Amino acid sequence: MSEPRIIQVYAESTPNPASMKFVLNTSLLREGSVEYKNPSETAHAPLARKLFGFSGITGVFITANYITLTKAEGIDWYEIMGIMRTCIKSYVESGEPIFTGPREQASDPEIGRTHSASAMESKIIETLDEYVRPAVEMDGGAIIFKSFDNGVVTLIMKGACNGCPSSSITLKSGIENLLKRLVPGVTEVVAETV
Repeated sequence: MSEPRIIQVYAESTPNPASMKFVLNTSLLREGSVEYKNPSETAHAPLARKLFGFSGITGVFITANYITLTKAEGIDWYEIMGIMRTCIKSYVESGEPIFTGPREQASDPEIGRTHSASAMESKIIETLDEYVRPAVEMDGGAIIFKSFDNGVVTLIMKGACNGCPSSSITLKSGIENLLKRLVPGVTEVVAETV
């Protein structure tokens, strides 16, 4: 008889006061991420559906080894954090699937996967991967390259980044300045809301 899996879950605050990051000591998705803004979207995500069952949860973002939950205004994380940790831990320990949809639904739609990226697009993606993505993931979010057109880079912000009060400052002062400096030809960075 095999030993039961011991899952550890700890919570980390994010720059977005409405979002909390729950980090696990196990892998949830092999690659990519999934994000849900309401329960009707969770047909292929039983854990997300379960989390939406708690009053006040308005968003669920799942990636490699963490889940970022977004709550409604008027609810204090102090009141629900322990309940969310217990729910996530119990669910993952049960061995039930995290995501049951087609693999491509969990894959982030970066341009390199949909068509051959140009040299400029490849340099942008490489720069985001090296300098931006690790910091954004530490904050419970994800950043996905969508397009590059006439000097404008369009990104998709997910998880804690989506709706974060400081994300526009990070986008313009941080990411835009970095890309302008390291990738000649970039003139602006914008975020597309999903």
